Amino acid sequence: MRPVREPAELGQESVWDYPRPAVAEQSGRHVRILHRGVTVADTRAAIRTLETSHPPSWYLPPDDVARELLRPSARRSFCEWKGEAVYWHLAVGDMLLRDVAWSYPDPARGFASLRDHLAFYAAPPDRCTVDGEIVLPQPGGFYGGWITPDVVGPFKGVPGSMGW
Repeated sequence: MRPVREPAELGQESVWDYPRPAVAEQSGRHVRILHRGVTVADTRAAIRTLETSHPPSWYLPPDDVARELLRPSARRSFCEWKGEAVYWHLAVGDMLLRDVAWSYPDPARGFASLRDHLAFYAAPPDRCTVDGEIVLPQPGGFYGGWITPDVVGPFKGVPGSMGW
């Protein structure tokens, strides 16, 4: 199945204009993550990664994340651009959200800016926002992109998109 590009309106970006290989860029947008009324992260110093067909993933500086809520996971994964990722559980009250965040302790050379920054899946935390807009998770459950109203697809992760 070949994707049919959605038209981007004024003020929107198409994920089909993002580069391949992926890139990381600094952003001053306001990124927040809340769960059970607890602020998990709040920053205006995020780095977003952009890759063709994917909504951006947002990497948050460790000082802007409530690190005391994180627990290390045994899970690991490998990205062809960024290197080996380690995963984190989120503990809020008596609830443990497993493998909800990841980071790159030793990223590949082109992604050194991501060192120890944390990226979170847009679900299962209760609320993830960019500039106050509620984020939707990238489809498919594997990828960690955040869909905001200013980004159009179609997005990798939908059924039939494996070969994109």
